[in-house]
Amino acid sequence: MQKEKLITLLEKFYTADPKWYELVGNIHALLERVKISEEQSADVFHLRKLSRILSIYASTAIEGNRLTVGQVTDVINGKPVWGPPKDIKEVQNAWLAYNQMETYNPWSVHDLLSAHATLTEALVDESGQFRTVDVAVVRSDGVVLHRGSPAKDTPKLVVQLLEWGQERAAHPLIVSSVIHYMLEYIHPFCDGNGRIGRLWQSLILCKWNPLFAWMPIETLVYNNQAHYYKSLQDSHKNGQDCRPFITFMLGAIENSLYKYIDVATETKWETKDLPADRVQEHVLLNVPQNVPQNKISGQILLLLQGNPELTAIQLGQALSVSDRTIKRHIQKLREQGWIRRVGSDKTGYWEVLRGQYK
Repeated sequence: MQKEKLITLLEKFYTADPKWYELVGNIHALLERVKISEEQSADVFHLRKLSRILSIYASTAIEGNRLTVGQVTDVINGKPVWGPPKDIKEVQNAWLAYNQMETYNPWSVHDLLSAHATLTEALVDESGQFRTVDVAVVRSDGVVLHRGSPAKDTPKLVVQLLEWGQERAAHPLIVSSVIHYMLEYIHPFCDGNGRIGRLWQSLILCKWNPLFAWMPIETLVYNNQAHYYKSLQDSHKNGQDCRPFITFMLGAIENSLYKYIDVATETKWETKDLPADRVQEHVLLNVPQNVPQNKISGQILLLLQGNPELTAIQLGQALSVSDRTIKRHIQKLREQGWIRRVGSDKTGYWEVLRGQYK
């Protein structure tokens, strides 16, 4: 009866959006491009390590870690770092957990608890254990945004959730997003719920396609934190349907693949004349931020707000630059979550995702 109740709850949380089919199709196509990028890379091991470092930096930074990208890199490489001991430990734990990711079974409660223990070792009480007290997510002004499930119900809810995920016939991209959302909704731990939710989605995806062990999904979430948290809150409202969160995560996954391809290109061409110990520094220091990077990007956004059907050629003519330049900026804007393509390249249009850009 309890299992049937949870399945009903999940079905209520999860109603399909027609846009998902297009996003899933785009992700499939991009995975083929990722494979080609790796085949053309001079050093796949180095490329993957760069991407994982970005993921570790992003996932810990979302939770308030104050180390810079360079400091995170030094911690991972075993170099001494001057910083808060707690932040350093968080990075060390996350690095270990992500390196163990492929050994975990995504449908095992034991492995979920083991991963949480690794992520939070020496950092939180009840590390690797379900919480024994009730908790709530509270905004800085004291407003309660969300209350986790009652502590006494948490273990059985997580068991049922993972059973649901294992048995579900839906696409892994959808199932992994639902599991991520439900872990945040149940809030099974006193601390570390965000980190374990993001890790577990990556785990489910890498069991579907091993390339996802290296995709910088967390980086795109970090660069779009406001939308990440808004999608969580929107999913709590309106009948508690997690459609907004699934849509956000599919977009983040799509953009993470673009980012990986972009980093592979930078590693291959822009760093080919740098010494080996400078390649990592170059790529990490050129991680895109959550704002348009220059005047052309801003002008593109303004034009697309007024006429979303403009092509690269038309944008180039309007701004007196080549369509190749336009395509390069559009790719960056997509990676940073400013725009997305709706429909096909020939008959579709651009959607500006962040309201009115000025």
